[in-house]
Amino acid sequence: MADSGQRGQVPRRAFIGSYTAAGGPGLVTAEVRPDDGALIRTGGLGAVPDPSYLALSPAGDMLYAVSETAEGAVAAYRVRGDKLEPAGPPVPVDGSGPTHLGLHAGHLLTANYGSGTVTAVPVRSDGSLAPAPSGQLQHTGSGPHDRRQRGPHPHQVQADPEGRWAVSVDLGSDSVRVCALEAGVPVLHREIALRPGSGPRHLVFHPDGAHAYVVNELTPTVTVCRWDSGAGSLRPLTEVPVLPGAPAGDAYPSGIVVAPDGRFVWTATRGEDVLSAFRVEGDGLRPLGTVPSGGHWPRALAEHDGRLYAANERSGGVTWFTVDAKTGLPRYDGSLEVPAASCVIFD
Repeated sequence: MADSGQRGQVPRRAFIGSYTAAGGPGLVTAEVRPDDGALIRTGGLGAVPDPSYLALSPAGDMLYAVSETAEGAVAAYRVRGDKLEPAGPPVPVDGSGPTHLGLHAGHLLTANYGSGTVTAVPVRSDGSLAPAPSGQLQHTGSGPHDRRQRGPHPHQVQADPEGRWAVSVDLGSDSVRVCALEAGVPVLHREIALRPGSGPRHLVFHPDGAHAYVVNELTPTVTVCRWDSGAGSLRPLTEVPVLPGAPAGDAYPSGIVVAPDGRFVWTATRGEDVLSAFRVEGDGLRPLGTVPSGGHWPRALAEHDGRLYAANERSGGVTWFTVDAKTGLPRYDGSLEVPAASCVIFD
């Protein structure tokens, strides 16, 4: 392992998912060098096919991964330093193409893009998973896009900041669903419609607890929303373009993150291979500019310790950027080669 640069300090870790069907290694572990944020590969595990999205337990001792296949599964791993140990066999999610997962109320939730469902799998006291799901919510609806919106396609699911609700974002039905978990079953509380044809992909909450931002895949925009945790309600306010001009073809925005201090929001756009920066201004966003993603097809975006990290799927690597504290604009610093990289998260 590389020198952490600080005696007695436990090095921070990164976990990277990749598409094994496209030549990726599966799961990759890396050390985060504290002085410059560089990623140094330390290990990995090819235990399940296509672990495209990952989540960590609050204590950082368990890693969870979807298996984005037609059958659909989720897997749990114990984190032992730089090593990952399977904590039981993969658990089928009774849905196809799970693209995202999140922990909520003692369960692991998956957004199953192919089948249009959200599945809940109980998490045992030791962090391992129950052998079968406890419940599922079937999304319904469609949108005007003749190819991408013939039916529901949940692309993300997560808990709200206060842990009251599970929030799922549906690209196929142009909607966000707020759910409660009742006896292990996701139950719809409220469905919020976004602009028809926008194709919402991912949502991120602002640290103030009163705003949320939805990045839209089918139209390159961010929808700024008001969030009311008490009522479990999301109210769309405005849409902001993520690119300075109209793209020649489909742009495919992907990831979105907000700065821990709430001043900036960043997005990744795959078709243009760029990251876009915005300043938060009340109920709106002011575009600040775009920079190259350092690779091709940035599928996911993450923030860690004042830096941005992009998983560039088709060029095969994770790139990192220092963020200017005044302007919010990222500056490319380096990259780690990971074929078919799809996700990067940090402990």
